Amino acid sequence: MASVTTQKHTNGLEFVEVKTDLCEARIFMQGAQIDQFIPTGKPPLLWVSSADDYQIGNGIRGGIPVCWPWFGMSEVEGFPQHGFARTRIWNLDSVNIDDQIVNLVFSLDIDEQDRQYWPHDTSVKVLFTLSETLTVSIQNTNNADYQINLTQALHTYFPITDIHQLSASGFTGSKYIEFGEGPYKQPSDTVNFNKETDRVYTQLADVQHLHTPNGTIEVSRENSQSAVLWNPWIEKSARLSRFNADDYLTMVCLEAANVLEDNVSLAPGETHTLTTHIRWI
Repeated sequence: MASVTTQKHTNGLEFVEVKTDLCEARIFMQGAQIDQFIPTGKPPLLWVSSADDYQIGNGIRGGIPVCWPWFGMSEVEGFPQHGFARTRIWNLDSVNIDDQIVNLVFSLDIDEQDRQYWPHDTSVKVLFTLSETLTVSIQNTNNADYQINLTQALHTYFPITDIHQLSASGFTGSKYIEFGEGPYKQPSDTVNFNKETDRVYTQLADVQHLHTPNGTIEVSRENSQSAVLWNPWIEKSARLSRFNADDYLTMVCLEAANVLEDNVSLAPGETHTLTTHIRWI
C-alpha cells in the first residue's frame, strides 16, 4: 500500500514521507531536498552526514541539494553560494500515485527578499518520480519577454563504503576544469580517488557508473552535457560545516548540471528540464 504523508522533523523542518512497495523516501519542503531514498530490498542510494543537525535555514549536508539559479559562487559578491533555492520553503503542488509509482511536484515562489538575487520572471519546479529508480528534475520556464541565462545542479551525495575502493566510469571523451584550471582532456574512461577531487565536466556522455563495494550505481542525465564530480578528501573535510572529518571516506558527489558552456539559455516562453535518474544495477 502506497502512502504519502507530511511529517515534521524534531528541529521543525517539514518533510514529505513516501512509503510504497517499491521504495521509501523523504523530501523536505526546505529546498525541495530529498535526503532519503531506499529501494525495497536494496541499500540506500543517498548519503547524509551524521554531523548535520537539520536546522532551519541550512541546506542539508547530503541527499540532493538543489543549486539554483546559479551553481557555485555568484559573480556578485555577497550572494549565497549555489543560489538561494536550497534554503527556501517550497510548495508541494501535486501528489500522484499510480501502481506504486509516486510523482511529486514542488514549486518555489520568488519573494521580494529573493528578487535582489533573481529579478527575472521565471517559474521553477522540482519533480520527483519514486519507484525502484529515483528520478529528479528541475524545470525552468521563462515568463519574461527577454532571454534569461542560468546555471544549476542537482548536488547528489552517494553512499560509498570506502572511497579507496570506488571507481567511477563513463567519462570517455569529456573535458574537465579542476580548481580553476583547465580544461583538461579526460585521460581514460575511469576515475579513481586518492586525493581531493573537484572536477566540473563538460562534453560528458549521458550515463556514468559508480562501482562501489555494495554494487554499481547508475547515474544518467537528460538535457545536460555537464556534471560535477566531488570528494573533499582530508584537508577540506576539516573545514566543511556539518561534515565529520572522516566523512570523505564514505561519500562522493556526482551532480547532474547545466554549467559552463552547458548553461541554460531560455528564450521568452521557453521551458527547460534538467533530469537525473539514479538506480542500483
